[in-house]
Amino acid sequence: MGVSDQYRQGSLSRNPKPAHFLPFRDTDAPANLPNRYWGFMAVSMTDSSHDRLLIIDFGSQVTQLIARRLRELNVYCEIHPFNKVDAAFLERFAPKAVILSGGPSSVIDAGSPRPPEALFSLGVPVLGICYGQQVMMQMLGGQVETGHGTAEFGRAYVTPQASLPLLDGWFADGDEQVWMSHGDHVARIAPGFAVYGTSPNAPFAITADPARHFYAVQFHPEVHHTPNGARLYENFVRLAGFTGDWTMGAYREEAIRRIREQVGDAKVICGLSGGVDSSVAAVLIHEAIGDQLTCVFVDHGLLRLNEAEEVVEMFRDHYNMPLIHADERELFLGELDGVSDPETKRKIIGKLFIDVFQKHAAEVGGAKFLAQGTLYPDVIESVSFSGGPSATIKSHHNVGGLPEKMGLKLVEPLRELFKDEVRALGRELGLPDSFIGRHPFPGPGLAIRCPGEITREKLEILRKADAVYIDQIRKHGLYDDIWQAFVAILPVRTVGVMGDGRTYDFACALRAVTSVDGMTADYYPFSHEFLGETATRIINEVEGINRVTYDITSKPPGTIEWE
Repeated sequence: MGVSDQYRQGSLSRNPKPAHFLPFRDTDAPANLPNRYWGFMAVSMTDSSHDRLLIIDFGSQVTQLIARRLRELNVYCEIHPFNKVDAAFLERFAPKAVILSGGPSSVIDAGSPRPPEALFSLGVPVLGICYGQQVMMQMLGGQVETGHGTAEFGRAYVTPQASLPLLDGWFADGDEQVWMSHGDHVARIAPGFAVYGTSPNAPFAITADPARHFYAVQFHPEVHHTPNGARLYENFVRLAGFTGDWTMGAYREEAIRRIREQVGDAKVICGLSGGVDSSVAAVLIHEAIGDQLTCVFVDHGLLRLNEAEEVVEMFRDHYNMPLIHADERELFLGELDGVSDPETKRKIIGKLFIDVFQKHAAEVGGAKFLAQGTLYPDVIESVSFSGGPSATIKSHHNVGGLPEKMGLKLVEPLRELFKDEVRALGRELGLPDSFIGRHPFPGPGLAIRCPGEITREKLEILRKADAVYIDQIRKHGLYDDIWQAFVAILPVRTVGVMGDGRTYDFACALRAVTSVDGMTADYYPFSHEFLGETATRIINEVEGINRVTYDITSKPPGTIEWE
C-alpha cells in the first residue's frame, strides 16, 4: 500500500476560518461515486467571487484536516473525490491551486487512483501529499517502488537539502519533525524536480519543480505530529496568490442565500436537540426563512437533568421560534428495553427519530424539508471510502440520508463544518458565549453513556451523577478548558462499605477530554484533589453509585463516547 492513513490526527487552533462547503441531496450524487461521498459532497459555488483551491481526495482519513488548515488561513477550498475530477471539471472549477491528498492505494497497482493529466497543464501550483507525491512522480516521469526498509509510519525527522520558498520558516532550529505513513517510496524523481528534504527512509521527502510550481512531500503536514505543518500550507497559498478573503461572515451570508434557494417558500422542520450544532443550524435557518421553520424537540428520555425544560424555554420563549415539544420518552425507552448492543441502540434511536419527525412533519402541514445539525465528524465516523481505510467506527442517527417514505429533503448547512467552526458561526449569529461554549452532547443521549441494558433506574442515577460532575467542573473554573465531560454508568455492580454496612451498587466512569474538532482527543489532566473531591460528592449525593473511576484513554485508540 502507498500509505496507510489509518491514524487520524488534528489539533489546530481554536478559531479557524471556514472554507465553503454546502449540503446536497442524496439524489444528486452521481451513480459512480464511492460510498463515502453519498450525501455529503462539497458543492461548487459557481457564482463565487473568491479564488478557489481544489483538494483532490484519494481516500485519506485526514483529507478534511487539509481543508481545516486552509480555513484557518481564510482560503476558500473544496474537497472532491478523484473519480469526479476530470478535465471538464477542472475547466469549470478553475482552481487557483490544487492539493493532492494522501490515500490507501499503491500507484504501482493497475487501476490505482489518478488525477486527470490535464491537471499538470493548468499552469497553477500543485502540492502533492504522501500518495499525492507518489502519483505526481509516477505520472510526470518518475518512479515509485515497494521495498523492504523504506516504509515509515509515525514520527520522523526531515533534513533540509536546499532552500525553497515553500519551506520559509522551516529548519530554523535544525531538522523538522513530521508524521510519515507510507509503505511505497519514490525511487526516482520526475524530470524537472529536485530534492529539498530527506528523512532516514525517504530520500525524496520534499521535492519540487519551482519553475512549474509543483511541490511534493512524502509526509502529512496537516496533522498534529507535524508541528510546523501549518507554515507549509501558509507558504503554499501565499505562493499561489491567495489573499485570505474567505470569512465566517461570508459563509453565513452564502449559507443563508443557499438555504433560501433550496427551500423557496416551503416549510421546514428542524430536529432540535438543544445542543450547539442543531441550535446553530436552527438559528441560521430561522434567519434565512423565518416562520417557515418549525423546530421539533424530541424528548426521548435520554436527556441530561432538566435539559428538556431548558431547551423549550430558550427557543420557544427567548428566540420566539415555532416549537413542538414531542414527549416520546415511553416510545424510545420501551423500544430500548433489554437492548445492550451499542450499534443496535443507535439504529433503534435513529429509526425512532425518523418516525417521530415524520409524524410531526404531518402536523406542521406541508413540510417538505428536514433540517439537521449534522457535522463532519459524524459523517466520517459513519461512512467509508469503498476499498479504502475509512472504517465505519459507529453509526450516527443523523447521517446517511432519509428513507423515501418520509417525502422530505434534507437541509444540513453545517454538514462540512467542525465543532469549533460551528461555534464561530454561532458567535457570528449572535448566540451568547455561555451557550456557544456548551460541551457536545450526542444525539443518542445517555443511551451511549449507559453500556449494557438501559433501565430507567440507571438513567436516573446517571443524570444525577453527571449533574454533580459538571457542577464540580464549573465550580473549579475548568468547564471552558474541557472539550467534553460526562459520566458513564458501568454495567457492573461493586461491593462497598457505607455507614458500616455493605453496599452493592453501580460503578461509574468520569470522562473529560481536550480536543479541537473531535477527531482526536486526550484526557484532561485533573488533579488528584479534584478527582477525590468529585468522587466523594458523587458517592455521597447519588444513591446507587459506590465506586468512581476516571477514564484516561485518548482518541485514538478509544472514542470520546463509550459507545
